[in-house]
Amino acid sequence: MSRRCELTGKGPITGNNVSHANNKTKRRFLPNLQDVSLQSETLGRSFKLRVSSAALRSVDHRGGLDAYLARAKDEELSANALKIKRDLAKAASAA
Repeated sequence: MSRRCELTGKGPITGNNVSHANNKTKRRFLPNLQDVSLQSETLGRSFKLRVSSAALRSVDHRGGLDAYLARAKDEELSANALKIKRDLAKAASAA
């Protein structure tokens, strides 16, 4: 499983551990990923996504998964999230 947020594209970054003696060793900073089920009100079903906790707060702030995906950039979304976004667009145009 990839260590990448499906909604924001946030992934691991590199940096250094710096000791008291100022020795530097490489390390990785991993995003805080959670496996969550997010409910789509338009489609009437839930989707399991691997999302960072920051993205989860953004979804709540914007008013749910549907509103978040409507404003999200396509290049940041995973293939799974893009499929959900297309399904939402189809459902909105049909209604």
